[in-house]
Amino acid sequence: MGFLHEDYDVVIVGAGAGGGAMAWALAQEKIKVLVLDAGPAYTPEVDFKLTTQNWEDSFPAKYKSPAVQFASHQPLKKQYKGLRSWNHLRGLLNTSNERISFGYHRVQGIGGSSLHYSAEAHRMNPHAMKMHSRFGVAADWPLTYEELEPFYAQAEEMMGVAGNSAHPPRSRWRSTPFPQKAHPLCAHSQILSRGFNQLGLNLEHNSLAILSTPTDGRPSCNYCGCCLKGCSRMDKGTVDLTYIKHAVATGFCTVVPNVSVKRIETGDKDKVTGVQLVHEGKEMHLRCDLLVVAGGAIETPRLLLASKSAQSPDGLCNESGQVGKNFMETLLWTSSCFYPQALGSYKGTAVDAICWDFNDPDAIPGVIGGCRFSTSVAESDLLGPRAYATRVVDGWGLDHKKKMRALFGSVLSVSGICESLPHEKSFVGLSIDKDESGMPLPVISSYLDEEAINRIAFMSDKCREVLSAAGGGEIFEEFSSYDIFSSTHVFGTCRMGNDRGRSVVNRFCQSHRWANLYLVDASVFPSSGGGESPSLTIQALAIRAAKHIINRSG
Repeated sequence: MGFLHEDYDVVIVGAGAGGGAMAWALAQEKIKVLVLDAGPAYTPEVDFKLTTQNWEDSFPAKYKSPAVQFASHQPLKKQYKGLRSWNHLRGLLNTSNERISFGYHRVQGIGGSSLHYSAEAHRMNPHAMKMHSRFGVAADWPLTYEELEPFYAQAEEMMGVAGNSAHPPRSRWRSTPFPQKAHPLCAHSQILSRGFNQLGLNLEHNSLAILSTPTDGRPSCNYCGCCLKGCSRMDKGTVDLTYIKHAVATGFCTVVPNVSVKRIETGDKDKVTGVQLVHEGKEMHLRCDLLVVAGGAIETPRLLLASKSAQSPDGLCNESGQVGKNFMETLLWTSSCFYPQALGSYKGTAVDAICWDFNDPDAIPGVIGGCRFSTSVAESDLLGPRAYATRVVDGWGLDHKKKMRALFGSVLSVSGICESLPHEKSFVGLSIDKDESGMPLPVISSYLDEEAINRIAFMSDKCREVLSAAGGGEIFEEFSSYDIFSSTHVFGTCRMGNDRGRSVVNRFCQSHRWANLYLVDASVFPSSGGGESPSLTIQALAIRAAKHIINRSG
């Protein structure tokens, strides 16, 4: 516990995208940083199972994250029965008449959810950063794409992002080419590309934090498709292998796993003074001069709300009443079908191809908010024989074995992810139930209004059209956010803004009231974008916030 007796310039809570990028940017300038994370450190070649017979298992979480409760019970309407999740062997995946939860999916550990993400590295669509001024919904970002662009470039260089520099995603101009050349499209993406083209749409190379050329002591990708299960080869750009590694190498960054922060303490003059934490079963106090919270859009508001005091009776940073509000989630549709011939569809990167044609906020007819479409065999976990035997192939005995041999590797899968807009019934609060440390558990309330349902309906129609146009056969499974909450990307619970009465932090991710407190994760997003993966934007915001801290301290 020697870290308790050291003096640090900055303490960071959370070692994911925001915390890792912040630590690296500060340590480069010889600012002494302490990074704390509730989860453990991972050793890829030991902890991940890709070279074992259990490679089909889900990501091997070493830390049991505290439960996230789900409080919504939105009734399902008969008119939307075509939007229900189902599988041809199992029937409805939600047999109730209410929307249920499959959970908020994350990894707590050094590297955060980058340890099991599909490595999508997207810049925010500039048009989606002005949702309120253009459409009267959500809130505008208090900074422009132009201001964020140089920090995007730094983040891409650190993560080793591969993309097609000749044809970057629409609306996102670049000052530099992608650091790595784009990955080749796998066989099933090439088949799906024909379907998109038949519909007059463009399926493009996705930008991925996966090496196509060996770099920084890491190899290039071998296209096993198992990005979400933990990359034992270390070609995937995870935060621990990039930002954290290089931050520690400066000698100015200390990383301590297995530390749970349960409360932020404050003093006079609107300054944070320290944190209460639990380490090795003992509760203790750590003083800090400047605190950065990077726990994500669930854990960050949880910590702030749990830190209420006489000075902050409604929770820390909650003078505006916006902590926990404006919750935005992953809104998803996936359709999977058989293809007449084996494609080896388990090969490739997890999401090597993407369609941005409907990504602009006004691109979907009749609704506000855009979406994207992408290949999704790996994200649907349709990679190995276990998945085929339980979800794809029917029958039993010899008949089942023959069908397995005939159908294995013949799946096509396409997904859509769309804009999620704030709603007064969607928020994060605290439960009366507590975890082992005595900290209240977070509660997610989620509600889908008619526009959200219409976006999902648009994605369902388009996914089915693409599969048909690509020559796909019978659809055997569809998954929908209409009847099941199942989120990896969550946003907006501590949003940034210029108006301190309607936001939690300013344009530099700094608390409006507590000058030595910064929040650097997706909780600060004023809008979700039309399907963009948030990791790269979190990193860019964190590097920009670090520059603000450096300039202030200088």
